[in-house]
Amino acid sequence: MTQHTPTQDDSQRVIGVIGATAIGIGGMVGGGIFAVLGVASDQAGGATPIAFLFAGVIASLTGYSYSKLSVRYQSAGGTVTFVDKGFGVSDLTGTVNIVLWAGYIATTALYASAFANYAAALISSGAPASALVLRLLMGVAIVGPLLINMVNARLVSRSEGVVVAIKLTILAVVIVAGVPSIDADKVAPTAWPSMWGVIAAGMLIFVAYEGFELIANASADVKNPVKNLPRAFGLSIGLVLILYIAIAFVVVGTLTPQQIAESADYALAEAASSSLGQIGFTLVGLSAILATFSAINATLYGSGRLAFTIATEGELPEGFTTRVWRQPIGLYLTAGLALTIAVGLPIESLSSLASAIFLMIFTVVNAAAVRCGPDANISRPVAVLGTIACFGALAVLVVRSIDVVPISMLVLVILLATVLTVEHRYLKHHRRPIGRQTAN
Repeated sequence: MTQHTPTQDDSQRVIGVIGATAIGIGGMVGGGIFAVLGVASDQAGGATPIAFLFAGVIASLTGYSYSKLSVRYQSAGGTVTFVDKGFGVSDLTGTVNIVLWAGYIATTALYASAFANYAAALISSGAPASALVLRLLMGVAIVGPLLINMVNARLVSRSEGVVVAIKLTILAVVIVAGVPSIDADKVAPTAWPSMWGVIAAGMLIFVAYEGFELIANASADVKNPVKNLPRAFGLSIGLVLILYIAIAFVVVGTLTPQQIAESADYALAEAASSSLGQIGFTLVGLSAILATFSAINATLYGSGRLAFTIATEGELPEGFTTRVWRQPIGLYLTAGLALTIAVGLPIESLSSLASAIFLMIFTVVNAAAVRCGPDANISRPVAVLGTIACFGALAVLVVRSIDVVPISMLVLVILLATVLTVEHRYLKHHRRPIGRQTAN
C-alpha cells in the first residue's frame, strides 16, 4: 500500500499520543455531555447507558476512517481535506464543507443553551428561570468568547488542558460518589422504553461524541503518526464512551423519571446533588459553565477559520475571505447565527439539528474513506459499515425528529436548500484556484 510521506521533519512534530488523545477527549467532553444528558435520560430512561453505547459504536466506526485518512492526508484541513480528496472539489464537496460549518454553528448554539441553563440553575438554586434571563445568558455565552477571539483568540485555548482536567476530575467525583446510590431497578430492562426509542435517543445525542475529528486537524504535528494517530482516535473515543456510560448510569440510577423531567436542562447537576448535596450541584454547575464557555470559544475560533478556508477554495463567496478587526468575517457570522438559533430553538431541537448535521458529515467522510481505501490502507468493509451505520442513524434521527421535534428538521431542510442553491447557482461560476490565502 502507498504510505504517506510526512509533511514536515519528524523533529518538528510536538504532539505525542497522549497529547493527541487529549485533543480528542477535550473536543468530545466539551459542552455536549452537559447539554444532552438530560435530553437522553428523559427519552431513554433506564436504557440511557445503552443509548450512549449505540452512539459510541457509530463514533468508533467513523473514528477508524478518520484515523486512516489522517495518516494518509496529514494537514490542518481535517474533514475538509478528506472530503475533497475522496470526491474532488465540486458542488457536492462544497455543499458538504459548508454544512460542516453549519454544524459548528449548531453546536455553538447548543453549548450556549447549556451554558444558560446551568448558569440560571446556579443563580436560582434550581428554580425555573424566565425566558428573558435565559436569552440574556445565551448572549453572554456567545458574546464573551467572541470578544476574546477579537482581542486574543488563544486566551482560553492556552488553558484548555486545565479546563479538561477540571471537567474530568469533577465528572469522576460525581461518578464515584453516585455509584453507591444507584438503584438497580431504575436501570433494569423493565425501566427501558422500546428499543426503537433507545436507538432514537442515542442518535439524538450523537453530538456528544462530536469532537474526536479535531485530532485530524493536528495530524501534521503528531509524532510517529502511522502509529500514534490510530491510537489517539481509539483511546479518545473508547475512554469517552466508558465515561458517558458511567455518567448515564449515575443519572438514571439515582434520579426518578419525574426528577429527570423537571431538571432535564441540568440533569447532571441534579444527580450530583443527590449524592454530594449542594456542593455537588454547585461543582457540576460551575464545571458545565466553564466547559461550555471554553467549547464556544474554541468552536468560534475554529469555525471562523473554517469558513475562511472554504472561501479560499471557492466554495463560499469571496467576501468570506475579508477580515473585520483582524479576524475572518466568518467568526462574526458564526456567532450571530449561533445566537439566533440558540434563542429560537429549545435544547432538544438544537441537539437533534446538530446530531443530524454531523451524522451527514460523517456519512460522507466514511464514504470518502471507501473511495480512498487502497491509497490510504483502509479496510473497505469497515468503511462501508461506517457509512451504512451513519446513514442509518441519520434516517432514524430524521424519522424520530419529524414526529417529536419537527422544527429541527425544518431548519435542516432550509439549511440544505440554501447551501445547494448557493453552490449550484453562484459558486460553480465563481470557483477560484485553491489555497491563495491563509486564515492566520
